[in-house]
Amino acid sequence: MKKSILITNDDGIHSTGLHAACESVCDLGKVTIVAPSVQKSGVGRGISVLQPIRVSKVQIATLSDNNKIKGADVCAYSVDGTPTDAVIVGLYGIMAKKPDLLLSGFNIGENLSTESVTTSGTIGAAMEAASNGIPAIAVSVQVREQAEKFDLFGSGDFSIPVKFVRRVAARVLEGGLPDGADLLNINFPNKTTNKTKVEITRLAKRVYRTIVHERHDPRGTPYYWVDGTLIRDAEVGTDVHAVLKNGRISVTPISLDSTAEVDLNDIRKLIG
Repeated sequence: MKKSILITNDDGIHSTGLHAACESVCDLGKVTIVAPSVQKSGVGRGISVLQPIRVSKVQIATLSDNNKIKGADVCAYSVDGTPTDAVIVGLYGIMAKKPDLLLSGFNIGENLSTESVTTSGTIGAAMEAASNGIPAIAVSVQVREQAEKFDLFGSGDFSIPVKFVRRVAARVLEGGLPDGADLLNINFPNKTTNKTKVEITRLAKRVYRTIVHERHDPRGTPYYWVDGTLIRDAEVGTDVHAVLKNGRISVTPISLDSTAEVDLNDIRKLIG
């Protein structure tokens, strides 16, 4: 029976990264794309519960010859909501049955550390799928400059990430994820070649030093702009160290269970 694959992202339906994601798995099964209509970076696993979610069927350009993915069977839907909204609508409103795989990405810009796990819409979408028992892969590609994260129509070279993700996706479709892993978070360095090393990593604590800029509107009223600078290194074995320090491909297995592994007696002392 033909496998079923759902693709989403947080950069929007027209992002070149989304097209690269489709390119990577289009020959592995029937592909359905359900993605936000516009940029939704940084919304984490947010869900629209106070307004309706509107959906439009769309046509998308691809990275293949003649704007077509040869042999692909692709339906694409634009959702005026979050990446998690897109997954929920895809699972329960569009697809006839649950997919065999959820691919979220390719995000324009790295998603590293515990910060990204809780704020990234790319990873949030993968978590939503994982919560529904669907093996999920979140994929991100490092940018040279942070401003490039919002250049969704750039012409980055996705050829190596496409081949790598296709190989991993095929194996997940065949045998599922390893026990204890609910999703994989894959990050590619900006310059990836056939010789780029792969490292299985854990999450670093942080990837940004937070900065808040105070500015004033034309009437003199202050407002604030949240910003940050990259922390370009962390402990050996972390995703930040692998990608930003060593230029390696990082593969981080993630579990949905965030329960701390602590001595419960210590917690009992805290609560009396």
